[in-house]
Amino acid sequence: MSKEKNTLFTIGQFAAMYGINKKTLMFYDEIGLFKPAMIHKENGYRFYSYYQSTELETILLLREMKVSVSDIQDFMRHRSTESMESLLREKIVELDENIENLRAIREKLCDRHTNMRELLSLDPSRISVIEKEPHYLATVQTTPEKSFEEDVEAVIRQTREYHLPLMYQETYGSMISVKSLYAREFHDYSLLFIQLPNAQNKKGVHIQPGGKYLQAFCKGSWDRLPYRYEELLQYAEQNHIELSGYSYETGINEMVIDTMENYITKIEIPIREAKSSGA
Repeated sequence: MSKEKNTLFTIGQFAAMYGINKKTLMFYDEIGLFKPAMIHKENGYRFYSYYQSTELETILLLREMKVSVSDIQDFMRHRSTESMESLLREKIVELDENIENLRAIREKLCDRHTNMRELLSLDPSRISVIEKEPHYLATVQTTPEKSFEEDVEAVIRQTREYHLPLMYQETYGSMISVKSLYAREFHDYSLLFIQLPNAQNKKGVHIQPGGKYLQAFCKGSWDRLPYRYEELLQYAEQNHIELSGYSYETGINEMVIDTMENYITKIEIPIREAKSSGA
């Protein structure tokens, strides 16, 4: 074993041991980050020793942690248990944040994929009862008198307040109260919403309840929605369904259409569960 530790490896051999390109070792040498144990005087060949393994492993670990080369140079000049503990702690926090962001992105991609699969076999005239999990929504108030630009600005402020990703990465839509629907006031929208990845311990978060929902779709521009709501109310009456809370509207195919004639709005309204009579 001691003989192996005293062996000198060529730059190609040492690079192969760690699955890196020998140009990487040449670059590290040129910037003074990691120098060979010996350079042959006559031919200039670089040689590395077994004892340098730990130093290179540390550098490669830091590079894998996305630490910049300049920060690695500074770390290697002042290596200590304290500095390594501090660096690892910072990177673990950063990694946890990245994992959370990736989970949120994955959830969003799954939502988009579900929408696309649904579209492939969608009958826009269908009305059905579905089950939904609860969701947390950040909301902003709106009125028919507010301009579209004012609504967009309010939503953007909300995304910043909750430190949300860009709007195109989030599920967003509008809400109209069931009370307004029963009154046939189909333009009386009261809230815009952005779906949050979690409750985030924020005050004022709107909880979209879990449970049974009446679900329908409206194909075409938004001016067709009142007609669709009329059909929904008739369906609910015929099937003895009582609606509650808010209707939640989201566009599900805006990424794959060119005109509003093909736009599809998904409508979901909570169903009030009938109270069971006592024995």
